[in-house]
Parts: sequence; structure tokens; C-alpha cells
Amino acid sequence: MSLFGVQEKIESLRKAVSEHNYQYYVLAQPLISDYEFDMLLQELIQLEAKHPGYFDANSPTQKVGGAVNKNFESFTHEYPMLSLGNTYNEEDLRDFDQRVVKQLGHHDYEYVCELKVDGLSISLHYENGQLLRAVTRGDGVKGDVVTDNVKTIRALNSQLKGAFPSSFEVRGEIFMHRPAFEKLNQERADADEPLYANPRNVAAGTLKLQDSAEVAKRPLDIVLYQLIENTPSVKTHFEGLSKLKQWGLVVSNETQICPTIDTVFNYINEWDEKRKLLSYDIDGVVIKVNDYSQREELGFTAKSPRWAISYKFKTEAALTKLLSIDYQVGRTGAITPVANLEPVFLLGTTVKRASLHNANEIERLDVRVGDYVFVEKGGEIIPKITGVDLSKRNIELPVHPYITHCPDCQTELIRKDGEAQHYCPNEDHCPTQVIGKIQHFIHRKALDINNLGDETVELLFKQGLIQNIADLYTIKYEDVLKLERMAEKSAINLIEGIEASKQIPYPRVLFGLGIRYVGETVAKKLAKSFKNIDDLIKSNVEDLLKVDEIGERIAASIVEYFSKPKNIELISTLKAAGLQLESHDEDLTVSNILGGKTIVISGVFHQFSRDEIKHLVEIHGGKNASSISSKTDFVVAGDNMGPAKLEKAVNLKITILNEEEFLNLIHDTKTT
Repeated sequence: MSLFGVQEKIESLRKAVSEHNYQYYVLAQPLISDYEFDMLLQELIQLEAKHPGYFDANSPTQKVGGAVNKNFESFTHEYPMLSLGNTYNEEDLRDFDQRVVKQLGHHDYEYVCELKVDGLSISLHYENGQLLRAVTRGDGVKGDVVTDNVKTIRALNSQLKGAFPSSFEVRGEIFMHRPAFEKLNQERADADEPLYANPRNVAAGTLKLQDSAEVAKRPLDIVLYQLIENTPSVKTHFEGLSKLKQWGLVVSNETQICPTIDTVFNYINEWDEKRKLLSYDIDGVVIKVNDYSQREELGFTAKSPRWAISYKFKTEAALTKLLSIDYQVGRTGAITPVANLEPVFLLGTTVKRASLHNANEIERLDVRVGDYVFVEKGGEIIPKITGVDLSKRNIELPVHPYITHCPDCQTELIRKDGEAQHYCPNEDHCPTQVIGKIQHFIHRKALDINNLGDETVELLFKQGLIQNIADLYTIKYEDVLKLERMAEKSAINLIEGIEASKQIPYPRVLFGLGIRYVGETVAKKLAKSFKNIDDLIKSNVEDLLKVDEIGERIAASIVEYFSKPKNIELISTLKAAGLQLESHDEDLTVSNILGGKTIVISGVFHQFSRDEIKHLVEIHGGKNASSISSKTDFVVAGDNMGPAKLEKAVNLKITILNEEEFLNLIHDTKTT
């Protein structure tokens, strides 16, 4: 596959994963199975790892997935609600165990195994023994405040007991038992109303109801699985669960300490059989390192903790009829065929759709409209098509012809030699692609325009009010007020949000332009080297290659972007609108005292968290690294530094600083 093809594949996967995140977390109407989603995500992770030049901080691999329901007040999580890495086989789980051994440098650790309840993640904040706030996961950074709705859950005590901290957070899962779900569906059937698909969907929809009195009519339940304190009162996860139980909070009685990976497998095998006897749905087992100090040493990736993993149970298959094939257009123009299926009940879910990925997959399966196809589920929601039952095929069914023109704008599709994906080349006028570019511009890590979401962007485009990102700054209050379901207050908030975005710093504006391969980190590097957009426009490939972490592919893409008159005109319009298109040193760094130095952070600290120390490294010009090598300049070591890292640092004669020594090093310019 050519480099251009790799980039297009990455963008196509990012679009697909983001859309499925939205369907799962926001709409509670997933279109594919957990297994199918995990395979898409894993493919994207592997491609991004092999091609770091295409890094994009807005990629779903950097994110957890989901979005905030704007009917509720939003709340920023003090500690992000990360998702877990998933595995479906013993080999991957043993690899996880070996990574834990390698990073800790010893075998003196134990796991805690928990049933993975199929529900919705929730964060509960307690003050003086009373529930102060309940927040959904949202996008992992911000969630919806649904306190009144959560208070209706009868299993959740309104007042704690015993000696509890004055303030703490606890996380858990909200779900519905199958008998309650079946009773609710029977009531709907009696009333001649459409039936709900599965308990999780009902729980998700219930939690989003605006009227808590209606929520109270539906029997939601909750199980809690994580105690979070700013100053931990316990040393292990299992001790934390015991504390929660003492305080009168609901924790699972099935949670178990497993001293070895083999006892973990015993637990998994036991519950793979016993799950059928439970009154609620589980789709796997969560495995966590028990000791908190060891968790701190293991740390996190951008998306998930390195000290925990989810093991998903095996798949279930069914046979159903393929009714038709639709085609969806992605933001980058990539075309994805989607199979519409005769509804089939599979692992508690009614399945109607599944992705067929590309023309090669349709050809490989030789799938035809009217065929009976085998579908599998790896994680409880929607299937992948694994084959065709040829014994049921009508011999008169024609081979399925792949479309030749974009279903959105009717432009003839292109397909590069050796690539599976078809693309619409009409990037400037294909509605889906144009809308996608504007949606990228407004998102959180770019311009973060308050009160302007993806649906409103689409509505503004369809009403002819915007055709590109610059048009956002010409919208008038009177125009917005005319939009469907747009109240006066909402219109005012939207206009104010657009106006406020003019103060967003230059690096984020640069990222928001959507230049191919220019992710959040690359945009920061560019803004630091080229102090304003005019300097960047005038740069050539040779100039760009001098910037740290920018290779030929990124440099060529930047030069190509600014070689197009329409993009120069766009920049000129944004500049006239008052956007920040030059950098201010104070926005980027505090000092350069660590300039050119590569630093590894390891252990548990007292004055600052590990993330805060990493931030201090960055704002003082240094570069963080995750592993020690001959290129490491020094290590900042806290308590319980991993023995393997310590031994390697000593062998390589690398300077080791404690927290106080590091802070003294940056003392003259340190900000707290």
C-alpha cells in the first residue's frame, strides 16, 4: 500500500470508529458488535503506530469515544474516564501479563477480577456522606450531570454509614435486569408500542430522560467498582471495594482476588458458564492490578490504563437474509458499503445492519442481495458477516455491482491501484466532506465552539448559511434564530460561542484547518517554529523538515495545502475575522531550561501527580519519553520506581533526580 493509501485508510478508519462511538455512547443504538468495533480500532492503532507521521490528536485512538448530551449540564471529570483495552483470547491476556511483569520488574503482584456488566459507566461524587453529583462518562473528559435521575435508583443509598471520607468519587455501572426488561417490553407490547432491543439500550435511554419521575418508573440498578480519593486511604483496589461496602454502597459479590494469571483464567472460565444464570447481562471479565502504587508505576496510554484489561467472551452466530446494501460517504471521501439485514435476534440484541468494509470484502465473500448470510457477534451488539450459506442461494441472484458514483454528490468514484477503498474526489463540493471539515474545525481540541454541535453544523450547511469554516464568522443572530428548534437563548449562545472562538490560540486554529497529517502535536510544533501563519505559508519542504518530528510526508502535505489559492483565500478571511493566526511565546512555554532534553518520569510523587510533572517538563522545553534509553538525559524518580527502570538507568549512567531536585532545577521559572 502506498503512503497516500495508508493515510486515506487511516482517515477512513478514524471516521468509522468515531461514528460507531457516537452510535454506542450517545444514541445507545450501536450498529456493530464490540468485537467488530475492537477489530476496526485495533487496525487503526496498528496503522497509526507504524506511521507516526500521520498522528492526529483528534483520532478516536486518542479518545475514549462518545459525546455530551447537551440537554444536560456538562461537567469536566477531574480524572478522565478512560476505556479499557479489550482481548478475546488467552494469548493476548498472557501478553498483557508479561507486559505487567516487564514494567514492574518482578512477579510480586496480584489481580482483581470483576464481572463486566453490560451497562453505562457513571461517576458519583459524594460530599459529607451524601450524593452531590452523578456524571455520565460522556467523551471521557466531560460528561452529563444526571444526578436527579441517578437518585431514583433504589439500590443506591441516599445517606452513607460508618466512617467515610468527607469527599470522594466512586465509579460504577448502571444497568437493568433481564426480568425487569422483559416486563417493560411486555407492557409496551400490550400497548401496541415498539419493543426495546436490549436492557442496555433501555438503561441508556432512561438515564437521558428529562423527567426524573419517569426515570423512577423504570427499575434501574447499579454496581460500583472503583473508589477514587485525592489522598488514598487504602493501598489496594480490593480494600477500596471493601470500604465502599462498609459505607453502604453496592459492590459486586462476585469480585475476586487472583494471585496469578492462571487463576484469572479459572475465574474467566467459571463465569463464561455461570453468566447464563445471572439476572443481568455481562459480556466479559475486567482484570485489574490490585496494588495502587503498582498501578501508578504502570501508568496509562492516551486511551486506557496499562494496569487493566477487559476479556470478552466468545462469539455467537446466526443466519439471516441480506436485504440490500447502502453506501456511506466519509469525511475524507472514503466510501463504506453497509449491509441491511432481515432483523435477527443475537445475544440479546436485534441486529439489522453490518459494515461490509469495501469492494474487496464484498468480492471475497461473494455476497449478493437476497443471500442468507452468517453473522457473528463478538461483543453483544452487531455482527460482522462471515460468509454466505450457498445451499440457500437462489441461482438467479446477480453478482452485486459496486457503485461507480458518489451517492452524495454523484461524482465518479476513484480507486487507486492496489487499494480496496473507493473515494469521492469532490472534496470541495461533496456535502458530506464539506460538513465533515467544518465539524472537525469546531471540535474540542480545535476551536471548541460552545453551543455548536455536529447536527447544527449540518443544519447550517443545508440552509445555505455556511459553505466552509470561514463562513461561521459571517453568521448573524437573525439567521440562526430561523433554524428549526432554535430558541432565542440558544441562538444567542451560539453567536457568543463563535465570537469567543476568536481567542483560541494559534496552534489549535492551525489544527482546526484540517491540513492532512497535521494533528494536534504537529500543529503545536509548527506554531512554535513559524510564529505566524504567513511564515508558515512561505515555508518550503526544506524549512519544514527542520522542525522536530516533521518528515517529508507531512512537509509535502503542508506545502501542497498552501499552494492552493482557495486555501490562501480561506486563511485571509479567517485573519480578517479576527482569529489568532500568530503565536505568543507565553502560550507555548514558560522557559527553555529543559530545551533539547529527553526525560523519563517514573514512580509515585508527593507534591505533583505524574501528569503534572510531565506538563512541567513540556512547558520548560523538555520532551517526555516512556522508556529509558541511551538518549535519555535524566530520570525524575518518585517512590516505588520500577526496579527494571532503575537498574537500566544505573547501567546507562543516567542522572536520577528526585521530585525536589527536579523542582529546584526549574525553580527560577516554575509556575504552580
